[in-house]
Amino acid sequence: MSSHILTAGRDKSLLQNFAIRYLGLLGWTVAFAPLPGPRGVVIVYPHTSNWDFMFGLVAKWAMGEQPFQWLAKASLFRFGLGPILRAVGGAPVVRGAGGASARFAQTICEAEKMWLVLAPEGTRKFQPQWRSGFYQIALAAKVPIGISLIDYHTRQVRLVDYLDLTGDLATDIAAINEKYIGVGALHPSKAAPIIFGSAVKPADKAASPGAK
Repeated sequence: MSSHILTAGRDKSLLQNFAIRYLGLLGWTVAFAPLPGPRGVVIVYPHTSNWDFMFGLVAKWAMGEQPFQWLAKASLFRFGLGPILRAVGGAPVVRGAGGASARFAQTICEAEKMWLVLAPEGTRKFQPQWRSGFYQIALAAKVPIGISLIDYHTRQVRLVDYLDLTGDLATDIAAINEKYIGVGALHPSKAAPIIFGSAVKPADKAASPGAK
């Protein structure tokens, strides 16, 4: 794992070096393994505090030029914040909008490079289960998922592990759960258990990756 920890140096951009050193001053590190392909879905867990966004954004800068686009609730893009959030890779999503998973899967497939980043809990408040959107998107787009975590126990933001989904929900959830064992949230009581609350309906299949 130590081989994946990012360090400042001449091979890094000014923004990367700033991000790595800034997090270092706070006692944090970033561990990152290269993306396994041009397209995928990254899930970030646990998400229990507004601080998660700050650490996640600076860690994104530390990772360099990566094709990340993260999702957040549409209400955050109001009151003049929209341009700023879009400039750092954000995209609004309307909760409860029908067909959203299929649309995002299609967007991934049509992109030359894109890794969609989202928090499966969907909110900082405690939820009894995860939202299944990321799973539906990844299956429909036929792309891997990246396992990202913000660990307040070790003070590390990590994106090292990637999984190819099998389509068998029990198998996939067990594999995801294993990667998050021991991870510490800032507010542990708000972290959702890694389960889906109901049967997961697959999104409509998207076109083949790279199709226009």
